[in-house]
Amino acid sequence: MTRSIQPRFPRKLTASLFVFFLALGFARTVQGASWNGIEPFKSRRADVVQILGQPISESADGVLRFKVMGGSVQISFVDGKFVTSKKLKPDLEGTVLQIVLQHEHSSDTPESLKLLKNRDFVRDDVQSVSVFRNAKEGVAYTFIEGTLKTTRYSFADGQLGRMRR
Repeated sequence: MTRSIQPRFPRKLTASLFVFFLALGFARTVQGASWNGIEPFKSRRADVVQILGQPISESADGVLRFKVMGGSVQISFVDGKFVTSKKLKPDLEGTVLQIVLQHEHSSDTPESLKLLKNRDFVRDDVQSVSVFRNAKEGVAYTFIEGTLKTTRYSFADGQLGRMRR
């Protein structure tokens, strides 16, 4: 009887690669939705101004407003009160908290953005307003009478817990 001898190396290599890629998937960093290179809890005011130029206005609470193609964008920052109330690391103060795009003439709809069948988004409807939220990625779309009016980029659901002291 002839017996074939197969080395165990390929089997061990395959198993090792499987474990490596599985671990890589779990080690994925949770981060919020970014826009135009600006990312919540990472980008700072100087980064925003470098990317978008000088703001057209700034509110008393430090929200910067910029004119962009297709509308405007407002960017708010983490302040000391937010750091304290959420028990965050102190060095997060001054980073971007939220990016809000106001679309002036958008033709996008929930259908064109493929949101209706996307299970990652939760839909809320009130009269002629529909909001599609993806808390896992930190993005929300607001539609008025079926047309995109606002896109919000914020921190991801799991990101806030990792930013605590």
